[in-house]
This record gives sequence, C-alpha cells and structure tokens, in this order.
Amino acid sequence: MTKLDTQKKAAGHLLALFTITIWGTTFVATKTLLGAYDALQIMLMRFVIAWVVLLFLAGKPQRPGNLRNELGIFALSLSGVTLYYYFENTALTYTLASNVSIILAAAPIFTAILAHLFTGDEKMGLGTWAGFFIAITGVALVVFNGAYVLKLNPLGDMLSLLAALSWAVYSVLLKKYIRLYDNMILTRKMVFYAVLLTAPLALGGKGLPSLLPLREPSLLFCLLFLGVLGSAVCYVLWNVAIKRIGVVNTNNYIYLNPFVTMVAAAVVLHEPVTGAGAIGAVLIVGGILVAEYQGRRREHV
Repeated sequence: MTKLDTQKKAAGHLLALFTITIWGTTFVATKTLLGAYDALQIMLMRFVIAWVVLLFLAGKPQRPGNLRNELGIFALSLSGVTLYYYFENTALTYTLASNVSIILAAAPIFTAILAHLFTGDEKMGLGTWAGFFIAITGVALVVFNGAYVLKLNPLGDMLSLLAALSWAVYSVLLKKYIRLYDNMILTRKMVFYAVLLTAPLALGGKGLPSLLPLREPSLLFCLLFLGVLGSAVCYVLWNVAIKRIGVVNTNNYIYLNPFVTMVAAAVVLHEPVTGAGAIGAVLIVGGILVAEYQGRRREHV
C-alpha cells in the first residue's frame, strides 16, 4: 500500500467518525422538533432542505441515466433514506428507545453478511464476529446507561430490525453506484426520491408541516442541523468513506452512534452518564478495533 493509499484510508476513517458524530447528535435535534411536528413532517422538511443544499452544491441538474441505474438509485433512496427513517421513527412509538438503539446497532453485522454474500472483496472472518459481539455488548451498556430495563415488543422490535436491514441493503447497493456517479449528484438524486416518497406519507398523516413553529430559533436551528448537516453533508461524506475504506469498515462506526447520543444528551439535555456507560464506550471502541484489524489482515493476505 502506497503512502497516498494510506492517507486516503485514514481520511476515510475520519470522515466516517465525523459523520457518525453528527448522526449521533441528530437524536437530540429530532427530540426537540417532536414537540412541534410528527416524525414524518420532520423527515419531509429535512429532506427538502437537504435537496436544496445539494442542488446548489452539485450544480445543474443532471439528466436521468438509463432506467436500470435510475431504479437502482431509487432503491438506494427507498432503503437507506425513506424506509430506514420511517421504520426507526415508527418503532420508537411502539417500543423502548433502548430496544431500538440496540437493534439498530446490529446494522454493521447485517451489512457484513450481505457484503460477504454479494461482493467479491469484503469477506467476513472471525474478527468481524468478535468485533460485533464486543461492540454490541458495549452498545447495550451505553444504551441502558445503568438503568437495565428491557421490555420486548414484537412490532416495535421487528420495525427496528427492518430499519437495520434496510440500512444494510443500502450500504451494499451503494458500493456499486458510488463508482458510476459523481458523489454529490448521486446523493442529490437519492434525497430527491426521498422527498417524493415521504411527501405522500406526510400528507396521509398530519399533513404538510406548518412553518410557523420555526419562528422559534431553537427549532429552526435543529431543523437546519438535520437538513444541512445530518442529511446533505453527512450522506455525501459517508459515501466517500465507503469508497475509501469499504462498506464493512465504514459501517462499523455505527456502533459508536449510541455513545455519541449519550454524550450529546448529557451535554444538551443534562442526562447523567454512569460507569456502565463509560465501560460500554470502551467496549465499543475495542470492538471496532478488532473488526478493523480483521479487515487489515484481509488486505495483506
């Protein structure tokens, strides 16, 4: 591996870490907005903002590609944007947030399994499973954060599982399309389809969101944070990370999501952090390192 390749991989890890840090904090912004809007209205507004931002960043709209590729991008948007957020937000109305967080943290292992089956260069090994079990133990400690309550709810937990599987499908599909399209244009197309898919769902719920609550500066800031950073910028950076370090290594950073949320909730919402949460953070990092070591061994074989 050349020095340039090493630098690109290091940048990929930093981009994945930055992205998951932002995504971990979006929970706090969403929780604030839920006081004025329902989940579908928030989704629609953040996707519209993201599309407008990407429209400026990516320049002139590109003509649609061939039908097969457009259907592939539609599938990306459906799995990794609309269905993922819809399943996740709906699950939160049926089951505990702790259940949702733990099940969603299984997305990396689902991704690894699909990548093993459908890609030729990202095969699983014992290190992948070892990293998963170490990290998922840490995730459980962080999510519970000293309050060990677990109540099963079949519907809510199944929706959480579907969200994790949707993200895994998106991640594996993405590997093909980031090689065919400019990253900005690809992300803009995905977000545009997400707007088209989410609008009917929002209309079927509480209807189109009113802009009047956004006169409150904190709500406006939270929405812009979700739309500009959480959707437009982070999806672009996540795609770059996948291109540089692979689907499996990038998705391993999802294990950090509950930890970032815990820290953000402690800072913004003043929720306490216990010793169990701190131990869980160490285990999460350890699990990522074990899985990453497995990936590096594959590269040198």
